[in-house]
Amino acid sequence: MTRALTLHDLIVAGIALAAGTAAAVLLRVILRWLGVRAGRTKWSGDDIIVDGLRTIVPWAAVTGGAAVAASALPLTARVGRNVTMTLTAVLILAATVTVARVVAGMVQALAQSRSGVAGSATIFVNITRVVVLAMGFLVMLETLGVSIAPLLTALGVGGLAVALALQDTLANLFAGVHILASRTVQPGHYIKLSSGEEGYVVDINWRNTVVRTLSHNLVIIPNTKLSGTNMTNYHRPEQHMSLNVQVGVGYDSDLEHVEHVTVEVVKSVMADVEGGLPDHEPLIRFHTFGDSRIGFTVILGVGEFSDQYRIKHEFIKRLHKRYRSEGISVPAPRRIVSVHQAEIPQPELPIPGPRVATDAMTTPVSPTPPV
Repeated sequence: MTRALTLHDLIVAGIALAAGTAAAVLLRVILRWLGVRAGRTKWSGDDIIVDGLRTIVPWAAVTGGAAVAASALPLTARVGRNVTMTLTAVLILAATVTVARVVAGMVQALAQSRSGVAGSATIFVNITRVVVLAMGFLVMLETLGVSIAPLLTALGVGGLAVALALQDTLANLFAGVHILASRTVQPGHYIKLSSGEEGYVVDINWRNTVVRTLSHNLVIIPNTKLSGTNMTNYHRPEQHMSLNVQVGVGYDSDLEHVEHVTVEVVKSVMADVEGGLPDHEPLIRFHTFGDSRIGFTVILGVGEFSDQYRIKHEFIKRLHKRYRSEGISVPAPRRIVSVHQAEIPQPELPIPGPRVATDAMTTPVSPTPPV
């Protein structure tokens, strides 16, 4: 110490700490009020920024108060330098956490806006968060006087061993980055693999892709398998799709009338049912003279893959009701089956021979010769 510690020094230091703490509480209240205001806007970025400032601003106020308190105390040069480095390291750590949270939130918001659903591509979020935290940690070590050159060298040598030990994990990581960078699959898309798995992509993380089926079960698919298999994406090149429904009417029907009635039903379904496309042009195509009916295809338009079940359900109900009111028959398939019974051959009976009389009354008696 250059001089003795006095009561005045303690009072000034206490006032500085109290002022820093009071400023932190006041700023936190103000940021909470700003968070409510930001939640009313359409842009999600202001919510992320305000949420990030809730971490750095109070810590900055407390750190500033502590720095002023330390400057008011009669500390030696070495102690003062250590206190300054410690407070700077704390401030850098708070700033790093804040920046990581803000940047990761921005990346997640961007992924959500691109996919149009409430899913998330956490692989980019996690990579961004790890990179920012690593950079902040290195800056903090440099501030504390720790040389980071040997650390980087050790990380380079050890990274090779880690890469060899985690080949599958790294393969899934780079496969996930490739999938998202190529934009072949994004959260919210409905996909179907050649192996049979299908559903909505919920998330693509650093190891696997999470797919939610229509029955609300989750299918976990490794990224390497997803990038190396045949896949159908029902949201590419566009989300809208066509739905073919097979219908048949009797041979006695007026096909022009059938087509007119069916088109009216299609237009009503497209306009009234959720998931239909009001601008869709109804298409009717007759194609088959069947055994008991004339078959044709009705082409409907749906907004996305899962809408087809609702659209098809409502279309069949309305079409059946309209056909009944219009007297248009939809005959059930009929088959005529003729059964021919084979003649069973009768066994041949033996032909009876001449009958020999054995009755004593009919047996002739030769006359007795005279004596």
